[in-house]
Amino acid sequence: MRTPWNAGATLLAGLLLCASAAVEAAHAAPAAEAKGPAHVLRMAFPIAETSLDPARINDEYSVEIVSNIFESPLAYDYLARPVKLKPLTAAALPEVSPDFKQFTVRIKPGIFFADDPAFKGLKPGEKRELVAADYAYALKRHFDPQLRSPHYANLENEKILGLEAIRQRSLKNGKPFDYDAPVEGLQTPDRYTLVIKLDRASPRFAHQLTQPLSLAVAREVVEAYGDAVSEHPVGTGPFVLKNWRRASRLVLERNPSFRETYFDEEAAADDTAAQAVARQLKGRRLPLVDRVEVSIVTENQPRWLAFLGNEFDFVIVPNEYANIAAPRGQLAPNLAKRGMALHRNLLSDVIFSYFNMEDPVVGGYTPDKVALRRAIGLAYDNAEEARQLRRRLAVPAQGIVTPNTFGYQADFKTEMSEYSPAKARALLDMYGYVDRDGDGWRDLPDGSPLRLQYHTQADSNSRAFNELWRKHMAALQVRIEFKSANWPDNMKAARAGRLMMWMLSWTSGIPDADSMLSTGFSSAKGEDNLSRFSLPEYDRVVQRIQVLADGPERLALIQEAERLLTAYMPMKAHVHRIRLRVAQPWLQGYLPHPFMTGYWRFVDSQPPGHKP
Repeated sequence: MRTPWNAGATLLAGLLLCASAAVEAAHAAPAAEAKGPAHVLRMAFPIAETSLDPARINDEYSVEIVSNIFESPLAYDYLARPVKLKPLTAAALPEVSPDFKQFTVRIKPGIFFADDPAFKGLKPGEKRELVAADYAYALKRHFDPQLRSPHYANLENEKILGLEAIRQRSLKNGKPFDYDAPVEGLQTPDRYTLVIKLDRASPRFAHQLTQPLSLAVAREVVEAYGDAVSEHPVGTGPFVLKNWRRASRLVLERNPSFRETYFDEEAAADDTAAQAVARQLKGRRLPLVDRVEVSIVTENQPRWLAFLGNEFDFVIVPNEYANIAAPRGQLAPNLAKRGMALHRNLLSDVIFSYFNMEDPVVGGYTPDKVALRRAIGLAYDNAEEARQLRRRLAVPAQGIVTPNTFGYQADFKTEMSEYSPAKARALLDMYGYVDRDGDGWRDLPDGSPLRLQYHTQADSNSRAFNELWRKHMAALQVRIEFKSANWPDNMKAARAGRLMMWMLSWTSGIPDADSMLSTGFSSAKGEDNLSRFSLPEYDRVVQRIQVLADGPERLALIQEAERLLTAYMPMKAHVHRIRLRVAQPWLQGYLPHPFMTGYWRFVDSQPPGHKP
């Protein structure tokens, strides 16, 4: 039987008792919980990984894993706020032409891939060195039609000279993508230099060199393992995969081939928390842990109670436990007594539901179809979601541009967050979505039943959101049914255009609106653009946004793009989340970053009972 979200005092009291019992048990025998290496980072993900191939992933959790196995040329300084670019495998920041069309990246010599049988012909003791051609190859992979990379549209918009032509030849001829064809926009004049040439100005292109799309992949590994390459991630990063039970558990260990690097991140003088981390870790060799254990725990209660039982080093607090973990926004006294730390951050993300613009019921650009989507949006209460389901750990979203990025303005208001059942009913009445057969439910203008199909997951958190949707649609006299599948299967179906409606989150990887606006860009249909929205006017606005330097003109165009998305409603933006994380007292260096996912190297963990 489905339990309503507001299940009442009995359920809440039971959860409180469970949490209390777990705390007591944790205090009774903390040393018994620890096993394995002296320094082991243990965490839980609420959603299963989809792949470990950088060219095939775009979800938050898979990206976090691969960003600690593979490396990009650039990264963000772990401590600097506002965020700051710094070299990772590059020797320095890119050399940029005055017109922002050419970026020259010089890779540090002496960086090596982890050992793997795919590297043939090496002498005893010799290792495969990272070179500029590895980055050129990694970028090409996103244009290979067979891979259907979710990063293709993002890169295609950057207009790397010559790459799209090779993709189109492959599509036209039905032949494999030609990785050996010369590409004007990807040149390697020497072993360690990569020159990227674009067909348009891209003032923020350097930020792309921090992203999953720019993680270095060795061609030998891809060709050796073929379709199974996801099971053999081989990078230059601080960790290597040791064990993987899909959708259950991943174990990574220190990469013995990882170069000698030391903690040297820079904290702002007025950032007390960052300064404390800098003092604590300054000069220590990276990575700080020997092993990382990732468990997939989809249900909130087991994940929270396992953290209280010392099984995980930190936890993203599930919404239903927010008042237990941090009543009135402060760490609960019992957790503070145990030495735990609370982190509260407004995320660079947006939660939204998208409508499939090619669906016969909710899709289309005619006034009646636009009216249906806008009515659905007006009938759903973002503020109630933030207040009730998310325990005030969210702010209503006015659009898809996320906090912490250029283009986001907290005081910018749109219909996206407006809750008006009266307007919603008026829109449906005006365009003929009325009850024609007297059964109490609205029908389509042609008289056939109006039925929404909302795709979801089977976990308790998703069920709570389903009930909120059901309540608001019932008030609108609109039928809605829910179809559950696991998240990777839903994503696969979404990319194929088979879902009518689905709610998901989008997290910005860079401090700019560009990546978010691509969710409506027509060339990204089936990839970033899961709604399959296609509007020439919107595309023109986004293209102009991409080439302008930051300033008032660019900001005005970002707002115009937001207004177009609000008017046509290919997606209903819900909220921007506020994330509570609670960390165990033995976790050192943990400081959530608004964009960085490859942070595992910077944290240390010695759970009770472990000895260095």
